[in-house]
Amino acid sequence: MSKATRIALESPSHVAALCGINSQNIVLVEQAFDVLIDAPGDSFVIQGSAEGQRQAREVLTTMIAEAKSGADPNAQSVRAAIAFAKKGEKFVAGDGFHVPRGRRLISPRTPAQKVYLQLLKGASADLVFGVGPAGTGKTFLAVCYGASLLADRKIDKLIIARPAVEAGERLGFLPGDMEEKIDPYMLPVWDALNEALGREAVLKRRAEGRIEVAPLAFMRGRTLSHAFVILDEAQNATIGQMKMVLTRLGEGSRMIVTGDPSQSDLPMGQPSGLANALEILGDVKGCSFARFTQKDVVRHPLVARIVAAYEAAGRSG
Repeated sequence: MSKATRIALESPSHVAALCGINSQNIVLVEQAFDVLIDAPGDSFVIQGSAEGQRQAREVLTTMIAEAKSGADPNAQSVRAAIAFAKKGEKFVAGDGFHVPRGRRLISPRTPAQKVYLQLLKGASADLVFGVGPAGTGKTFLAVCYGASLLADRKIDKLIIARPAVEAGERLGFLPGDMEEKIDPYMLPVWDALNEALGREAVLKRRAEGRIEVAPLAFMRGRTLSHAFVILDEAQNATIGQMKMVLTRLGEGSRMIVTGDPSQSDLPMGQPSGLANALEILGDVKGCSFARFTQKDVVRHPLVARIVAAYEAAGRSG
């Protein structure tokens, strides 16, 4: 066993927040790198292999920086720091962005999310694809980033479209007006908007027409200018619908397309517009791609294992 590593703490009052309830944060780090961590009050002392100590130090340093910013580390953020350390990468505040609600920092939780955020924030591509399994943060990050641009008046409108495959794009039989018909299919979007802006701000901007959430079919014939456009659940768009929405992009606009090509709800035998677009747009200038795997699932840890089990069953079936 290598000589122990000691990390001094500027403020011993941070120890409880860093350790978490029942020291759950420290346990996660210990298990990840096969080390022992002691917190005598004014420092952390790490024992284990040299490599284990080095990686654990990276994670604890990230946790300390998070505590200094006023955000107590939790199991999710600790797992994120562990994922970065295992990849030999570091998370810095500039990798994230602030949402208007409480000026909270939205940070990447996995290296793949870091790449995705770099594409969202960059100017090199006006069409960004975020593809991979559910729970990887594709929609949440895109919606929150679009909301931050809207709040900062860097765009005129935030437009979010989703294929209403469950209703076959025919929503007339459902009760209520169009907003009431489509809202059940948009709950993840509204959750992300409320998280980023707050419910009252969302309602206000929606009434002003600055936030628009609509079924994909309603994009036909429009030119979307000075807007941040998100096509969510794009695997449920047909090839024709995908071509239609991609060609709506107007002056001063960017488009983010999210989805999981392996989870299309289209009728049997009907090809997915997302899978088709990924095949034919790979070399087109101005298009960028962020790809996620089950290792990037940031929901409950069990979700990643469920996704992996289904993928394994599919390969063996």
